[in-house]
Amino acid sequence: MASLLWGGDASAAESERLSSHLSNLIPRKSLRGLKSTTVPGLAQNSQTQAIHQPPLPQVTGITGASINISEDDEEEDMVDLAANSLLNKLIRQSLVESTHRVEVLQKDPSSPLYSVKTFEELRLKEELLKGIYAMGFNRPSKIQEMALPMMLAHPPQNLIAQSQSGTGKTAAFVLAMLSRVNASELFPQCLCLAPTYELALQTGRVVEQMGKFCIDVEVMYAVRGNRAPRGTDITKQIIIGTPGTVLDWCFKRKVIDLDKIRVFVLDEADVMIDTQGFSDQSIRIQRALQPECQMLLFSATFEDSVWQFAERIIPDPNVIKLRKEELTLNNIRQYYVLCDNRKDKYQALCNIYGGITIGQAIIFCQTRRNAKWLTVEMMQDGHQVSLLSGELTVDQRASIIQRFRDGKEKVLITTNVCARGIDVKQVTIVVNFDLPLNQTGEPDYETYLHRIGRTGRFGKKGIAFNMIEVNKLPLLFKIQDHFNSKIKQLDPDDMDEIEKIEY
Repeated sequence: MASLLWGGDASAAESERLSSHLSNLIPRKSLRGLKSTTVPGLAQNSQTQAIHQPPLPQVTGITGASINISEDDEEEDMVDLAANSLLNKLIRQSLVESTHRVEVLQKDPSSPLYSVKTFEELRLKEELLKGIYAMGFNRPSKIQEMALPMMLAHPPQNLIAQSQSGTGKTAAFVLAMLSRVNASELFPQCLCLAPTYELALQTGRVVEQMGKFCIDVEVMYAVRGNRAPRGTDITKQIIIGTPGTVLDWCFKRKVIDLDKIRVFVLDEADVMIDTQGFSDQSIRIQRALQPECQMLLFSATFEDSVWQFAERIIPDPNVIKLRKEELTLNNIRQYYVLCDNRKDKYQALCNIYGGITIGQAIIFCQTRRNAKWLTVEMMQDGHQVSLLSGELTVDQRASIIQRFRDGKEKVLITTNVCARGIDVKQVTIVVNFDLPLNQTGEPDYETYLHRIGRTGRFGKKGIAFNMIEVNKLPLLFKIQDHFNSKIKQLDPDDMDEIEKIEY
C-alpha cells in the first residue's frame, strides 16, 4: 500500500502552515515522490498508538506572565466544524462504544436486513482482515454492524449514514473502497471527498493502515498544493481530496475519468455544506458519475439542510440514523453562586475548590479574555491548569486534551470549543464561570446542557457550579425553568455547607 503527494507550487509559507497542522498525520515512508517543499518534516503516527504530543502552547504549566491578552480575546470562540471533526478523530484512540440506537430505513423494505457481529461474517479478502485486526479492531462497532453488509452487498447499494467521529464510520467506508478496488487496473476507481486538507489526509491515513497488506493498491491526494499536470496518467486506484481540487482534476486537467469511478464517498457532509461552494462542487462531481457507481454519504449531524443536500446527491439510498443522545441532568446536582465581578467569582471558586475533593474539573468561560485571565490567576496560586481555546491548532488542542485525560493537569479551562464530545471519566465537576448566552443575550440552553453534561457521564454523579452576577440571575432562572431542574443557591463563604456536598 502506498500513497502519493506530488510536489506542487505551494508557497513556503503555505507549506510550513500545512506541516504544522499535519506533522502527525502521515508517516514519511509512505510519501513516495513527495518533494520536501510541499509538506516538510512529517512525523510518523498511528491511530492505535498514543497521540504524538507536539510542544505544548505556552499557556500550559507556566507563569501567567507569558499569556498575552489581545483585543481578539473579547470575542467568543466560534466552534469550527471542520476543526472539531479533526480534533475528535485525533483524540479517539479506539472505537467509542456508542449508546445511540441505530435506525435503518431501507430502499427496499421487503429485503432482509442483515447485521454482523464479526468481521469474518463479511467474507472479506484475507489481506483486508489482516489490516483490520492490525488496526486494533476486534469486532464491528454498532454502526458497522448494520452499515457494512449494505456497503459490501452485490449489487452495490447507496447509503446515507449518520455517525459521530470515533464510531468507526471512516473505517467502514474505507473497507468498502478497498473491497471494490481491482489492484490490477491502474486507474482511479474510488473517490472520497472531504471538506479540508487535514481531514482528507486523516482519511488517507486510515486507507494506508487498513490497506497495508493490499499489494499494488495505492492512494493519492487531490489537495491544494498537489498539482496534477494535464495529460498525467494517474495509476493510483483510490483518490482522496477536497471538492475544489477534485473538480479541477476532473474537468480542467482531465486526469480523473469519472466514468470509471466505482465508489464515491462524501464524508463530513455537515461540514461540507457549511463551507461556501463545496455543495455545488460536490453535486457537479456526483452528476458526472455513472448510475451504477456506489454512492456513500456520511454526516455527524442531520439538520434539514444536510438532509436536503443528501437527497440531492445520493439517489435511492438506504439510510442509517442514530437516535439523538439523550443528555440528562438527573444525575447532576446544580448550584449557583451570586457574585459581583470576576474577582468575586474567582474567590468563590477557590473556596469551593478548597472545600471539596475534586478529581478533575472543566471550567467554561464565554470569552478568551476571561479564560486567559482565569488561567493566570489559578497558575499563580499553584494549580495545575490547562487552557483550551480556538486560537490553538488542532494538534495543540488534541495534546492538551490528552494531557488532561492522563491527569497531568487537574483543571481544564476552556471556551465553547470543548463543550461537546470530549468525555473524560475522571471529570466530577463542571464550572460555568460565565453562563452560555446566544447572540441576543438570552440563555443558550443547548450549550448549557452540553457543558454540564461533561460531568455525570458514564452513569456517575456529577456537580455543576454556576458563577452568576446579580443582573444575570433572571437568565439562570430561565435555564432552571427550561430544564425543569432545581439549581440550588450556595454560599461560598459557608465552608460547612460546601463540605457537605457529596458525590
